[in-house]
Amino acid sequence: MKLRKVTAASAVALTLALTATACGGDDGDSGSGGGKTIKIGIKFDQPGLGQKTPDGYTGFDVDVATYVAKKLGYNPDQIQWKESKSADRETMLQRGDVDFIAATYSITPKREEKVDFAGPYLLAHQDVLIRADDNSIKSPADLNDKKLCSVTGSTSAQNVKDKLAPKANLQKYPTYSSCLNGLQTGAIDALTTDDSILAGYAAQDQFKGKFKLGGFKMTNENYGIGVKKGSDLKAKINKALEEMVADGSWDAAVKKNFGPANYQNEPAPKIGDIKS
Repeated sequence: MKLRKVTAASAVALTLALTATACGGDDGDSGSGGGKTIKIGIKFDQPGLGQKTPDGYTGFDVDVATYVAKKLGYNPDQIQWKESKSADRETMLQRGDVDFIAATYSITPKREEKVDFAGPYLLAHQDVLIRADDNSIKSPADLNDKKLCSVTGSTSAQNVKDKLAPKANLQKYPTYSSCLNGLQTGAIDALTTDDSILAGYAAQDQFKGKFKLGGFKMTNENYGIGVKKGSDLKAKINKALEEMVADGSWDAAVKKNFGPANYQNEPAPKIGDIKS
């Protein structure tokens, strides 16, 4: 096939056009890999797991998602982070708003009817956070007659009251941060949700050394990475998660994000091993 000769003027025009394309469109989606990006859902308000800060995004879920994205062929600057609130996760995946979600997303039969899950990549448990100097709460039963806090809309505290401590005095606060402030001042005695979430909050600089986990392991929460039903990403993400465990990156991420709270994490779960 004959090649056309390109004049100097044509070459300049072509170069300018390519440069404009490489700079990306108005939506700012381009990265260093020729404009391709990947959209990942995380929490924006959970320290230690998924948190938006003035300097970027931090947390264990962020580290896991970044590692997975790299194995899928995306550099960190090619990731679009999307806030995935608990009630919106299935809808975001079904609509294609995100490619996958890593946002303290527990694998349950009900959710598996709507989306697929890679993983699990972390086994968490419902637990309580108490003041570091409080030795009166040594078991779930000790929560009877105690002021137990959880956020509005959460079922964690109600689960404890229904099954373990029927005389617990439930306190509903709007955010985990407000529960922590109440715990610090003595307005409440314990805060309950997943131990990984509690550890993330307790590891914040302003709270270091002030709180401790009860270590009660009241439920199993198998965190998975959600993908659209039928997506071929599931197998690719599972492979990436296995590699993250094998090369030590998983352990490093746990220590980095939860270490200050002395979080006694479970070993990395095997892919497909869902603890009931």
